[in-house]
Amino acid sequence: MLNKGLEIIEACRLFDVLPSQVRVTVHPQSAVHSLVEYVDGSILAQISVTDMRLPILYALAFPERPASTLTFDMTSLSHLDFEQPDLERFPCLRLAFEAAEKGGAHCIALNAADEVAVEAFLDRRIPFTGIPRTIERVLAATPEAHPATIAEVLASDREARELARAMLAK
Repeated sequence: MLNKGLEIIEACRLFDVLPSQVRVTVHPQSAVHSLVEYVDGSILAQISVTDMRLPILYALAFPERPASTLTFDMTSLSHLDFEQPDLERFPCLRLAFEAAEKGGAHCIALNAADEVAVEAFLDRRIPFTGIPRTIERVLAATPEAHPATIAEVLASDREARELARAMLAK
C-alpha cells in the first residue's frame, strides 16, 4: 500500500491539507476509486472499472472526457465493503503517513527507499517484508530537511538511494 501512501503525500501537497485530514479506506472490491467528503457531510464517489487506462485517458485528455469502451456494470456489485486500514498489516502506509507528517526529505526518502527495496525484492535479494524494514531504516536515518530547489531534491533522492543500497548490502 505504499502507492496509496504516495497518494496521501500528493493530496497533502496538491490540496494544502495536513496528513491528519486525509483518510484512507480499504475497499476490497476496488470499484470506488476516490471519495470526497464535503463540509455538509455528503460524500461523492468516483466509481469505475478497475483499469489504469481510464485515469490515464482522463489525464491525457483533460479537461475533456472522451468516450471510452471501458464501461462498468453497476449490477455486478452486490455490496460495497469499506474498512479502516490495518497499519500493522500495511506498514508502508504507516511509514507514508509518518513521512507526510515530517515532509521534505522524508517524503523523498520514502519513495527512493521503496524503489531500491522493491528492486532488491524483485531480484530476490530480500523477502517481501524486507521492503518496509528497509524504508523504515532509511527514514530513521534521514535528516530533517526541506529541499527548496530541484538540485536539492535530486541530491536528497540520491542520498536516500545510496543509504538504502548500503543498508541492503549489509
